[in-house]
Amino acid sequence: MSQIWLQVGQCGNQIGQEWWRIVSNIVAEDDRYPYFSRDGLSNAICVDTEPKVIRKLCQQAKKGNFRDTNIIVGQRGRGKNWAYGYQGISTNGEKSLLDKTMDAFRKEVERRDCYSGTVILHSLCGGTGSGMGSRLCEEIREAYPAGYILSVTTAPHETGDSPLQHYNSLLCLTWMQRFCDAVLLFQNDEVMKKAACLVEKKAITASGLQPSVSLPSMNTHIASSLAGLLCPVYSLKTRSSVSVGLEPWELIRCLCPMSTMKFLHTSHVSRRGMASWDKMTSSVVQTLPRADPHGRLHHSLSVLAAARNSQDYSFLLSRDSVLMKLRQAYRCVSWNPSPIHCWTDPQNILDPLCHSLTVCANHSSAGDLISSVLAKARTMYDAGAYLHWYRRYNCEDDHFQMSFDTLNSVVDEYRGLGVL
Repeated sequence: MSQIWLQVGQCGNQIGQEWWRIVSNIVAEDDRYPYFSRDGLSNAICVDTEPKVIRKLCQQAKKGNFRDTNIIVGQRGRGKNWAYGYQGISTNGEKSLLDKTMDAFRKEVERRDCYSGTVILHSLCGGTGSGMGSRLCEEIREAYPAGYILSVTTAPHETGDSPLQHYNSLLCLTWMQRFCDAVLLFQNDEVMKKAACLVEKKAITASGLQPSVSLPSMNTHIASSLAGLLCPVYSLKTRSSVSVGLEPWELIRCLCPMSTMKFLHTSHVSRRGMASWDKMTSSVVQTLPRADPHGRLHHSLSVLAAARNSQDYSFLLSRDSVLMKLRQAYRCVSWNPSPIHCWTDPQNILDPLCHSLTVCANHSSAGDLISSVLAKARTMYDAGAYLHWYRRYNCEDDHFQMSFDTLNSVVDEYRGLGVL
């Protein structure tokens, strides 16, 4: 059950580069199968509307890591505008970017012996990642309705990456809700805090301040969290220890039993040596949002823990206590008969000497982010700010009203998660 990885925009391709660096360390041929074709090239399609980030991938294509026909580049960006990315522009060369991508996607599906779904990496903020990413999800859903779509998306900083980011996030989140089966949602502010804890082990610079967090270190943290969840695990292999690539789709099955709630929160921790699983669990739950801005306690619809050992089975001795602590900390709803799921693997692809614990939850804190996006986008919309940039590309009031209605429904669903 092979999967296709679709990297869209600057953010999606930067995270994708880190992901493939990690996955390339897979040694066992059976475990490489879900990610690489029989000719040894990755199952990746890399798309951007400007060549800046893609240049590195072009170099890797020459080394035989990526298929050169799967690297699709335009010559101008999308101005951090969702509507521009979604609709494209009128010139024939640029307009064909969508067609080229879908043609490459079709050929990649035909190379698979069993196409099961797509993992798309993108952002909510940029015009290409949000707009073209939304359009590609829509096109793939229409062309391959039986395949899963798992979105891995990053939300911009609260302080602001772009004056259009709230509109872009509003529209992109709506398209993800409509066309994706699950969304692994990473928030830049939260990722930065977690990455800061890993920089030089909280080393203090000569000025007495904590060292700054680089963009590559943030991308590495996101890619490591993905590897903790989606790399092969022993729990999902066949009896002959062959990986069939079930991880992304089992994650969707476990965590998204209700189609109205599909935004997932992920935490990842890794320790070297004789790490205590109980302490690692405490580190995971320590950064978990407890309540919304109004004091309402958060709850979880379902939780998945993926534990990777350093060549031992020590996790099995602590399994029950770890899962109990996670169930209590994540406040799993009482009406779900199976709210906790666990995967284990005796190897850690990130570092053979490390133990890692990755926890993914359908957690009501997603409603806080969506509510914040709604409030800021509504303020701008009521003031008529920047709307002409969207109307220029046929994004009218109907699109915004549909988005407000859709996301308000999602927020209501998450707020009612803990209500019996």
